[in-house]
Amino acid sequence: MIEIITATYSKAMAVAPLFLLHVITLLSLPSLPISAANSDAYPSIPGTAPIDGGFLDELKPIRREVYGEGKIYDISHRYTPEMPSWDSSEGLGRFLWLAASMKNGSRANNSEMKIPTHTGTHVDSPGHVYDDYYDAGFDVDSLDLRVLNGLALLVDVPKDKNITAEVMKSLHIPKGVSRVLFRTLNTDRRLMFKKEFDTSYVGFMKDGAQWLVDNTDIKLVGIDYLSVAAYDDLIPSHLVFLKDRETILVEGLKLDGVKAGVYTVHCLPLRLVGAEGAPIRCILID
Repeated sequence: MIEIITATYSKAMAVAPLFLLHVITLLSLPSLPISAANSDAYPSIPGTAPIDGGFLDELKPIRREVYGEGKIYDISHRYTPEMPSWDSSEGLGRFLWLAASMKNGSRANNSEMKIPTHTGTHVDSPGHVYDDYYDAGFDVDSLDLRVLNGLALLVDVPKDKNITAEVMKSLHIPKGVSRVLFRTLNTDRRLMFKKEFDTSYVGFMKDGAQWLVDNTDIKLVGIDYLSVAAYDDLIPSHLVFLKDRETILVEGLKLDGVKAGVYTVHCLPLRLVGAEGAPIRCILID
């Protein structure tokens, strides 16, 4: 199985330059009419409004997890009051409110929000656990987008244990693979869909993190709960991953309904200058 994945990974690397040809071809196409573009972006709203100026009686937005008949997977979680928040039994709670409302006379609707930066699908920067790095400015705006975007391997971790050095060895991840998303028992248990924070989630033990850093080429580590590090090795594992400022951690990924294998991943964090963590939108392209 690993030989197949390695061959697929290598083949994808070889044809990567063809992407530029596709981009040039797309840029040469005539522009779409505005109404068509609106329909693609908001498929439940064919146009901005009917000719008579009124709105449709029933507007129901379509919320997707998969786009393009299985070609694009959204692996980010929606932000809701019921989603888990670190060390809380009450979930995230009210984080979004309509500060200015057209119903109350405002010219437009304008929302405001307040959330911890390590909520939902998010990214860690080195300043998260190293105070010297924080003071030096190693924030989420300093993260390398080349690491956060490119070919990635989605692997299934044995369901009955945390990610130790032994588990890492058993996965047989080939050299040259630089981005790996680890799907664990957290996905099966649907922990990211449960309001109460669960300390029994699966994550990396310190020796597993050290084995990854010492024996692989992985620079992007993704996992399916609020921390890549197991609760019992929370800080030690983070310290190992972030010490050299080369590994980027993406946490809280939504990996249900996606087959293990090679994909193109795109992850883009908010450019929060001075923040050690930030929400991030991640997709997989098959």
